Amino acid sequence: MTANSKFFGAASAVAMSVAMLASGTAAISFATVSVAQAAVVNRIDVRGNKRVDAATIRGAINIKPGKSFTNADIDAAVKSLFNMGLFSDVRIRQAGGALIVNVTEFSVVNNVLFQGNKKIKDADLARAVELKSRSPFDPAQMESDRQAIVEAYRHVGRNDAVVNARTIDLGQGRVNVVYEITEGGRTKIANIDFVGNEAFGGRRLRDVISTKRTNPLSWLTRGDIYSEDRLQADEEALRRFYYNRGYADFRVVSSNATLDPATNAYTITFTVDEGQRYTFGDVQVESSIPGVDTQALDGMLKTRPGKVYSARDVEQSVEAVTERVAGSGYAFAKVEPRGDRNFENHTISVVYNVEEGPRAYVQRIEIRGNDKTRDYVIRREFDLSEGDAFNQVMITRAKRRLEALDFFQTVNISTAQGSEPDQVVLIVDVVEKPTGEFSIGAGYTSGGETPGASVEGSVAERNFLGRGQFIRLSAGAGQDSARNYGFSFTEPYFLGQRISAGFDVFRKSYRVKDQYDVEQTGGTIRFGLPITDNFGASIGYNLVQEKYKLKSSDMNIYAPALIEAAEFSPWLRSSISYALTYNNIDNVNNPHDGLFVRFGQEFAGLGGDAKFMKTTATASYYKTLLQEADVVGLLRAGGGYIHSFSDDGTRIFDMFKGNTDMIRGFKYNGIGPWQKANNGDMYWIGGTTYFNASAEVQFPMPVIPESLGIRGALFADAATLYGTKYDDAHGTGSAWRASAGVSLMWASPFGPLRFDYAVPLKKEDSDKVQNFNFGMSSKF
Repeated sequence: MTANSKFFGAASAVAMSVAMLASGTAAISFATVSVAQAAVVNRIDVRGNKRVDAATIRGAINIKPGKSFTNADIDAAVKSLFNMGLFSDVRIRQAGGALIVNVTEFSVVNNVLFQGNKKIKDADLARAVELKSRSPFDPAQMESDRQAIVEAYRHVGRNDAVVNARTIDLGQGRVNVVYEITEGGRTKIANIDFVGNEAFGGRRLRDVISTKRTNPLSWLTRGDIYSEDRLQADEEALRRFYYNRGYADFRVVSSNATLDPATNAYTITFTVDEGQRYTFGDVQVESSIPGVDTQALDGMLKTRPGKVYSARDVEQSVEAVTERVAGSGYAFAKVEPRGDRNFENHTISVVYNVEEGPRAYVQRIEIRGNDKTRDYVIRREFDLSEGDAFNQVMITRAKRRLEALDFFQTVNISTAQGSEPDQVVLIVDVVEKPTGEFSIGAGYTSGGETPGASVEGSVAERNFLGRGQFIRLSAGAGQDSARNYGFSFTEPYFLGQRISAGFDVFRKSYRVKDQYDVEQTGGTIRFGLPITDNFGASIGYNLVQEKYKLKSSDMNIYAPALIEAAEFSPWLRSSISYALTYNNIDNVNNPHDGLFVRFGQEFAGLGGDAKFMKTTATASYYKTLLQEADVVGLLRAGGGYIHSFSDDGTRIFDMFKGNTDMIRGFKYNGIGPWQKANNGDMYWIGGTTYFNASAEVQFPMPVIPESLGIRGALFADAATLYGTKYDDAHGTGSAWRASAGVSLMWASPFGPLRFDYAVPLKKEDSDKVQNFNFGMSSKF
């Protein structure tokens, strides 16, 4: 045999040996894999468990003795046990005919403790964390809860709060979880600046947003707490503000907050691009649906050629047209506004296109996040229900109504595909906020029936038992034995309709100038009906018992009208009243534009002693005079008349009395008809007719930060009060009085306060002057 033959022979032998060895190894490997992928055990041993029953663990895995299982089954079993949230570690292996399940249980939380917290109470922090007493301890959840506490402090303006988390081992698988908190200083907002604004000054724009600069009362108002969510809401508020005032191209270029570590204060800067101001050009309605009368729809539009462009007017027009078309039988019609900008003359022509929309129905409405508020309270704000045609306009309106309830921090409505292609699921996500209020306050007023110092406390709940009902209990006291108690209840959806129903009961007692005491006890049953977004009606029944007691037995010091009223005391007034109200004021807390009108009548004579018809009307018109300087003009006018159905005429206590709402610069009940007592003292008895008018210019106070809510005003008032049944009364003529003065208005955390100083320019010799007046002030 040659060398080559020997070499090839040896090589062949080696190759054959290797091949045989490889085949054997492959066979062994295959057998091993086969066993791992399809095995059978005769028992399952659970080890390491202390509190969790072994049977519970065996039931959680999908592996049974005597049945084959695979690696995938083991993986699924491990995941299933981890998902129970009871174990920090799970290991599963096979040993002979047994499947060994080794678990390491989480410790049990004995207590969750908070240390170092003063600004946020333990109960509030406990609601922010997920770990609770007797729940399994999870280190990952403890870290998540630590971050939640940090976030809670950010919401109260303490962005530099430091939170450390640790555990205390108590043995026997129990731990205490401790959060050590260093609250740090309160973060402030030093400045809020605007860049790029020309049409509106920074002061005016700071009124629009909810974030406010820090001031001495920020600890009450909480307006100076910075958060990214609030900053985004402020951006949207600015956009709405500009869009509704003609600036259709407005955009927020950027908004950022810079924290100065030295002062722990933010400087917030909004960079804006206002664009041009537009007016409406041509406005028309077009329809691709046969049978829709577009000319009839023109009258539903809020937009008119030549009027300043307003996104709100466009939205209201879309809603009005959609409702009218849907009411005409076109349930799936949709209205799409199409704007055409003319950059040369700065107009926007709008075409409202009515077309057939996709046929989609609401399969169901899912509501999430309402732990307190009941589902039906949210559902009733929708004008559609399950099975109705899907309508985006109605959904947008429902969102606006839900936000107006003031029950929720946020409201988000989204859609999801239903079980069929033409089915839509509405998903309503809400975040609730506290609706209960407890208040106690003191005040002082220089006019009215009960002048002087007073204190009042009240407990109120806007969402009673989650039913959307309002309830309020109040009590107060003042100078000269003044006392008042009240209870109110309102059901906003009476008998399932958008009609409010409620009642008020009260008891009120006070002393008038140390001359006579008045005690009034009564109540009202009332109903309210919102006819449109801006127009509403109300009606009520009133029953009041009035008692009058003279303080002196010497009748010579009292006017005859007063003696007569006290002699027949107590009086019972049974009346029905109604009112019509129109209100399109842009902001009731800080009005700049809009009209408020109210007309009301009260008919007394449904039993009782009083028999009269009282008619009153008032109107207030606000208009921004200087945008940059934030100067606002106000015109107000009003009047009233009482017609008696009794031969005895109208009682003295039902008469109109002069007050600061009628004219400033004069004492309460200091103008109009008066009588003389036998000792010569003068008593003003009020009148049956009055008219009044007022003009006012309101402006921001220089130097004073606008975040304090203080504004000044210059005003001029005019009024007349006359008419009486008493022949011996004086000052019965319809002479006009006039005054002028200055005011300081403060939108305080305790309510609107007003300081007036007025000088009479025209008066009667008998009138009583009071230059200075201070008290709570209503806007309208």
